[in-house]
Amino acid sequence: MGGEYMSDVTAKPILKWAGGKRQLISEISSAFPDGFGTTITKYVEPFVGGGAILFNVLSKYDLDEIYISDVNAELINMYIQIRDNVNELIKILIDFQNNFLALTKEEQKKYYYKRREDYNHLIQTGQSKNTVLSAALFIFLNRTCFNGLYRANKKGFFNVPCGNYVNPSICNEANIRAVSEALKDVKIKCADYSESIDYIDSNTLVYLDPPYRPLKGRESFISYTEHNFDDSCQKELAGFIETISSKGAFVILSNSDPKCVDSEDNFFEELYADYDIQKVHARRIINSTPAKRGCITELLIKNY
Repeated sequence: MGGEYMSDVTAKPILKWAGGKRQLISEISSAFPDGFGTTITKYVEPFVGGGAILFNVLSKYDLDEIYISDVNAELINMYIQIRDNVNELIKILIDFQNNFLALTKEEQKKYYYKRREDYNHLIQTGQSKNTVLSAALFIFLNRTCFNGLYRANKKGFFNVPCGNYVNPSICNEANIRAVSEALKDVKIKCADYSESIDYIDSNTLVYLDPPYRPLKGRESFISYTEHNFDDSCQKELAGFIETISSKGAFVILSNSDPKCVDSEDNFFEELYADYDIQKVHARRIINSTPAKRGCITELLIKNY
């Protein structure tokens, strides 16, 4: 399934994504269990986000089943439209790209805010979760907005300002087609992580990349859905991991390392006392203050 697409291009993430895992691909993939791709033939990723680990898996492993989900309905619509309506999507994106790149800087800003208005209108009218236009606007805004953030206000409207890019790549047609081909047999669902349980058994690797627990004094970017993922949510997730572990699943969880800023904070050590916890180095670029970007450790937590 994973490596059978016809394109010469290896599918890569389409989005810039807060908390994206591109820089940690080698650390996370080297933590995969022995037997992944042979005896472990299923992959489940219930917080798929930008999909860096997903596309790495798709390019390297021939698996029987892959299931991805996220609570961000517009993100999931984008993946579904890429899989099912790629030609129409590319046509709209090429139009956006040609129109945008022909404009002056000031005109580009106006064009961006008009497209953002169009996108929020689709959200307001309930058309953002199932249309090709919504998926195209989602990609356009991601490629042209400030830092590639996805942030919504309390009404659910996208509110990130225009970024400052020279010739941004809005439609990488070869990659979008490769992604479409790579996703053709993938089960894609807009759902809470807990709904993935029916797809998980002892032949499954589950990679969980939830909204990170904010570091004290360094509250991260506003969460990309209307729901905040607080400590009680982290504990619920730990309960879910215990449940799927009892089914024999192999589980890897990414999260922040609270000890980066507070050496006394044992939240994850206590929550995952029976699990393997290792620190990995990550460079975070999504932060409005350059001084607060840079190298910090994150946690990789495994049940094997």
